[in-house]
Amino acid sequence: MSKMNELTLPHDHGHHNEEKIWKHLPAEAEISGVSEAMRQLGDPSRLRIFWLLCHCEECVVNIAAIVGMSSPAVSHHLRILKSSGLIISRREGKEMYYKTADTELAQMLHHMIEKLGRITCPEDEAAETADTEVHTNEKSAATHPDGCEAVIRKIHARLTEDPGKRYTIDELAREYLINTAALKTTFKAVYGMPVASYMKQYRMNEAAKMLRETEQSIADIARSVGYGSQSKFSAAFKDIMKKLPTDYRRQYNK
Repeated sequence: MSKMNELTLPHDHGHHNEEKIWKHLPAEAEISGVSEAMRQLGDPSRLRIFWLLCHCEECVVNIAAIVGMSSPAVSHHLRILKSSGLIISRREGKEMYYKTADTELAQMLHHMIEKLGRITCPEDEAAETADTEVHTNEKSAATHPDGCEAVIRKIHARLTEDPGKRYTIDELAREYLINTAALKTTFKAVYGMPVASYMKQYRMNEAAKMLRETEQSIADIARSVGYGSQSKFSAAFKDIMKKLPTDYRRQYNK
């Protein structure tokens, strides 16, 4: 029997369940990580920054603009959050981007903040909107002017403004503060097909137009619609247009 189980309390209040509790009482070392994380979030400004990064990935300058602080002050809070393992960063060129770490502790703190502060989670709100629209009427998102449908139209504009650029669902979800499931479900409801299928169709239509109307090489056209490999572009084009790019161009240049 452990020493803890042999412990006799000074006062006997008749509960007689102390032994069960002692068996699960965490040691200080076991709970130190949680204690440190909660201590780091004790500053209101730091707490706001952490919550923001639970929903998007941003650079120091943009974070400073959103929370109304100076960039040096934000950098200070980011260093502390990163040292505690609550956020991570990545470099793209000269810019550093920050987001919440994908750990159980960070996610639990995220939900605790929203629960205690009665804060609406943008992802939950978007998901609820999408679920309600789809379950009530799968076509309603295509005509409803507010909520998810408005966000999806902004995402569509971003995707189609330059077909040469590629975005992941996660990147778009973080930037537009929408749940990934809500993004995929609502996009399909509005535009009739999944994001990847829609963009493949869109890129091939744009490529077909360039094949008909310009003298650009097939390699250049492939790059302009987001394909670094000409062979992969040709395979995708044939899958959609049922002809290879060379045959398609020859057909219109007779």
